[in-house]
Amino acid sequence: MPTDPAPALRLSAQPLLCVSIHDVAPQTWDDCLRVFDAIHDVADIPLSFLVVPEWRGVPAHRDAAFEARLDALRQRGHELIVHGCTHVDEQPVGTPWQWLRRRVYTAGEGEFGALDARSAAERLQRGAQWFADNGWPLSGFVAPAWLMSAGAWKALDAVQAFSYTTTLRHMIVLESRRRIVAPCVVYSNRSRLRRRVSGVYGPLRAYTTDESAILRFALHPRDAQDAVLRRQWQGLLRSLLERRKPVTKRRALLAMNLLQ
Repeated sequence: MPTDPAPALRLSAQPLLCVSIHDVAPQTWDDCLRVFDAIHDVADIPLSFLVVPEWRGVPAHRDAAFEARLDALRQRGHELIVHGCTHVDEQPVGTPWQWLRRRVYTAGEGEFGALDARSAAERLQRGAQWFADNGWPLSGFVAPAWLMSAGAWKALDAVQAFSYTTTLRHMIVLESRRRIVAPCVVYSNRSRLRRRVSGVYGPLRAYTTDESAILRFALHPRDAQDAVLRRQWQGLLRSLLERRKPVTKRRALLAMNLLQ
């Protein structure tokens, strides 16, 4: 966590819903598009796209068509967010707990979970430079699997290209150290058991955190593949939109007067 973060806030305002699509890259685009279409079947709402600059080590800037698609999304009012760099955790695992957390729970995708400050800063800068080269506004950084080492937090401060980040439970404004309670509904589709558990846990998570001013709804590339899971989260999304206003993550923080 950041050094000496301010107490988490439960802000009183119109309830907001931030829907995001994670792991957006040329290699995952077709699956991401299916998720996008499934969301659009429910409602045409602003989304936050978490884009990976170098998915599995392949720079996205080599794919001009992909960059054009992202630019078109941005021009339509969607938000682009830097989501790690390669989305791969290549650092050694030292304890059984680390193995469970970084190899099983996150399937080796928690890229920033064990990086030192120098390595993390270099990856952050690559992502920021990619956005700058395309002329895209940049506010948010979200680490894959929401895992951030102490070095990664230091790097995020040092690079100073980002205004906010998120963890599984909070949105954090970096300059002021404000932590806003913003629970995240997320699904797991790696196995049939995980999908079925997600189908129960997703609605439970949403309704037990209904008092939060901001609720996040995170979807991943394969979340539209299983018809049962897709219909379940579409139904939950439809229900949430009846009482919450859909906004991008940056717009949510602007609405709370926490960003300029």
